Amino acid sequence: MKERTLLLLKPDAVQRGLIGEIVLRFERKGFKIVGLKMLKMTKELAREHYAHLVSKPFYPDLEKFVTENPIIAVAIEGKEAVEVTRTIVGPTNASKAPAGTIRGDFSNSTSRNVIHASDSKETAAKEIPRFFKPHELYDYSMNVEPFLCASDE
Repeated sequence: MKERTLLLLKPDAVQRGLIGEIVLRFERKGFKIVGLKMLKMTKELAREHYAHLVSKPFYPDLEKFVTENPIIAVAIEGKEAVEVTRTIVGPTNASKAPAGTIRGDFSNSTSRNVIHASDSKETAAKEIPRFFKPHELYDYSMNVEPFLCASDE
């Protein structure tokens, strides 16, 4: 069975106009977008999502950052989705992220690193339902054949 994982394009990605470029990298890698939406993260949702960081001294700044402007939630599906996605995204500390990764190309900060990606299959299984209701996730066949217009036949 193909894996699913969650991506969150953080407010800095949205504000900088990087949505299309980031999503395109996953589509070009062959992942299927099974859910995609823009939302404003509430303080409650931020506390739930970042529960492991709430006690850290930097958390208030993180909460303010992720709740002030919209984010894009993306659920993707494909072979080894979690592992491959983590490679495409790059390390959390974007200043150490190699060129060619999303963080390496678009960020140089740990706190403003443009994207979140689930770090394991177990985490993805918890995070996807946090941002998507079941009816907001779609199962469909990907058409990899070139699109032909009636005039092309």
